[in-house]
Amino acid sequence: MAARSKARKRAFQILFEADQRGASVQEVLADWVRHARSDDRQPPVNEFTMVLVEGYAEYANRIDELIATYAVDWDLDRMPVADRNIVRLGAYELIWLDETPDAVAIDEAVQLAKEFSTDESPTFVNGLLARFKDLKPRLRREA
Repeated sequence: MAARSKARKRAFQILFEADQRGASVQEVLADWVRHARSDDRQPPVNEFTMVLVEGYAEYANRIDELIATYAVDWDLDRMPVADRNIVRLGAYELIWLDETPDAVAIDEAVQLAKEFSTDESPTFVNGLLARFKDLKPRLRREA
């Protein structure tokens, strides 16, 4: 698995854990970094994982507003936890992280959905992120 794909997977796991614990993503990220430093069995948290988690945290409220607005027939709190956090991460990378091509951000999110969620999730994630891609210039201006 490519280094960036592993970094995205770890970032998703941090967002997922924060959601489940009701903790901030920064708190969970700090826990992961601390554990990696104190336990040789824990893989280090690489820089791209930190960029993704910290970037998401900066735009978290706006990202949740976008999901709530454009996820047809889905309330954010009723959405599967994995899907919610995959879309959160994908939305940040797609809309605000210019170094990642749009198609890569969407494909990586779809791959996470295939690995961690339901059979319907990849289609849902792809559709919602494709909508964000189409609206990207406007969404960035509104942020």
